Amino acid sequence: MRNRLFEYGIGRPPNRRIALVATGLACLLAVAAATAFFTGRGEQRSAPSSAPSPTRSSASHAKEPAPGTGPVARPPRISDPVQFSRAAAEMLWSYDTRTTSHDQQLGGMEAWMTKEGQYNDWASVSAQMPDPLLWSRMADQEQYATATVAEAHYPAAFKQALTENPSAITEAYIYAVTVTGKQTIAWAKGGGGAEHRSITLAVQCRPSHDCSLVAIAPRVAP
Repeated sequence: MRNRLFEYGIGRPPNRRIALVATGLACLLAVAAATAFFTGRGEQRSAPSSAPSPTRSSASHAKEPAPGTGPVARPPRISDPVQFSRAAAEMLWSYDTRTTSHDQQLGGMEAWMTKEGQYNDWASVSAQMPDPLLWSRMADQEQYATATVAEAHYPAAFKQALTENPSAITEAYIYAVTVTGKQTIAWAKGGGGAEHRSITLAVQCRPSHDCSLVAIAPRVAP
């Protein structure tokens, strides 16, 4: 039987989606004004990754994690928006409730965010997480997920806008990148499944600086 947590939980769009107000990125996609600042929740719900340090030590969660799972990956020192977005999507689509508390999961995700407060839309990223109660239910089922990224690219609208006004990107150096891949989920007693994933991220990559995550971007033309 298909796990209801898999159907209801992480990776699915929430039932109550608050429209993401892409104040800056909408301008970026329209006129290449790279000053994205988001104030709402993302349209897509992606799987979170596992947390910085294992904390669950009870007997019911004592078995060894499967290969490829573990703490939330630290943000890579990458200055290329596409490569960084691939890593960020993999982080968001991977998690391990057997070794991770809800707070640790959030902390690991937040480490990827830009430190420039005027662009940081933590609300859209943290919305990818289930609430603490659901996370606890997932942990009771020893649920975890791994991710495989297939490809990443700049959306057509972003490329066109940037071509029309290439200097606009220099205000905040925020890029839109769409990533596609697959998320594989498993839980206790051999349960499991897989789903294809697609997400558009806003990432900041200033010259001579490592990239960081800005927001889950609104849906844009591929």
